[in-house]
Amino acid sequence: MKVLMLTWKSFGNEDMIDALKEKGHQVIEQPFSDKGEKSDEQLEQELTAHIRKNSPDFLFSFNYFPVASLACKKLGIPYVAWVYDSPYVRLYHYSINYPTNHVFVFDRQQYLEFHNAGIQTVHYLPMAANTKRLSAMADFATFRKTEWYNRHPVAFIGSLYTEKHQFYQRMEGKISPYTKGYLEGLMAAQLQIYGYNFIQESLHGDVLADMQKALPLTPGADSVESVEYLFAQYVVNRQITALERRNLLTAVSGLYGLDLYTPDQSITLPNCTNHGSVDYYDFAPYVFKKAKVNLNISLRSILSGIPLRAFDIMGAGGFLLTNYQEDFMNFFVPGEDFAFYESKADLLDKIGYYLNHEAERAQIAENGLRKISADHTYVQRVEEILSYL
Repeated sequence: MKVLMLTWKSFGNEDMIDALKEKGHQVIEQPFSDKGEKSDEQLEQELTAHIRKNSPDFLFSFNYFPVASLACKKLGIPYVAWVYDSPYVRLYHYSINYPTNHVFVFDRQQYLEFHNAGIQTVHYLPMAANTKRLSAMADFATFRKTEWYNRHPVAFIGSLYTEKHQFYQRMEGKISPYTKGYLEGLMAAQLQIYGYNFIQESLHGDVLADMQKALPLTPGADSVESVEYLFAQYVVNRQITALERRNLLTAVSGLYGLDLYTPDQSITLPNCTNHGSVDYYDFAPYVFKKAKVNLNISLRSILSGIPLRAFDIMGAGGFLLTNYQEDFMNFFVPGEDFAFYESKADLLDKIGYYLNHEAERAQIAENGLRKISADHTYVQRVEEILSYL
C-alpha cells in the first residue's frame, strides 16, 4: 500500500514509518502544521492537492485533524488517525462520524463513550513500542557523557504542569470563595481514588457558571464537546495531576532520591536532580534502561488507557511502577510484567521493596519487555490498523 503520512512534531513518527516500511508499504511523508483551528479552508485545499498528487491508499496521522478528515471525505479515501493525547477535544468535531474515518484511541473508556453514542468510526487501539530500536540502544557510552546521566535509583520523565499559562491558575484568582472551596474539596477527593474519575459529572450549576465567567472556555460551533468536558479535562484534571505529581515526587525524592526530567528546570525537590527536558526519542530510552525504578503518574484525564510512556519503559527493558489504570489488566499481569501502586504509602513501600529485591525487579522488567516484543510493537499495530481497512 501507499501511505501518505502527515508528519508533525509528534511522538512515534519514526517508529511508525519504520513499521510501515517493514511490512512492505510505501510511505510518503507530508510535513503538516495547523494553527490550532479545527477548520481551515486553505489548509484543507492544500491537503487535498497533496492527496491528489500522491494518490495514496490512505492518509495517516498521529492524533486526529478535522481538516484532514474533510479532505479525505471529499476525495473518498480512508483517513487513519491514531490518537495518543488526552484530553483531545478535536475528537468531538462533527467530522468524526465521516465514513472515511478510521480513528483509533488508546483509552478504552474513551472508545466506549463513542461506541455507546453510536459512533462507528472510533476504535480502541493501545499504544506500542519499537522494541527493535530500543534494544539496539544498548551502548551507554554516549549517554554517560551527557548531562542526562541518571544519579538516583528512581526516575520520572514528564511535565509537572508548573509552566506558565496553566488554565487553573488563570481561573483561580477570579472565582468565588465557594467555588474555590468546592473545587479544592473535589480535587482532594479525586486524589484518593484510582480507576474512576468523577470530576466531569461533578461540575454543574453555579460552580460551573462561575468557572466559565472566570475563564470563558466555550465549545466550538462545529463540535459537540460540553462545557463540563472542557473544564473537567483541560482545567481541573490537569491541576489534580500537577498536585499529585508534585506531592508524590517530593515524597519519593526525599526517601530514595529522584532523577527528574521535566520542562521546568526551576523545580527543586529534596535529593532530586532536575535535568530539565530530555529528548524523548534519542535519550529517554537510556533513562528507562538505567533507572532501577521508572515511575508513571498518569494524567488524570486518561480514564483507563495505558500512556505511551509506560509502553516505552517496558519496551526499553526498564522496570515500570505505575498508578492503577484499568487497561493494563487486559494485557499485562501486575507483579509479573509491571507493578502498580494504589496510594502514596503504597508507592513508597513498593519502591523500597523492589529496590531491595533486585532479582525480582529484573525478572519483572524482562517479562514486560518480552510481552511488549510479542504483542505490542508498531509492526503489530500496523497489522491491526490494516485489518480494519
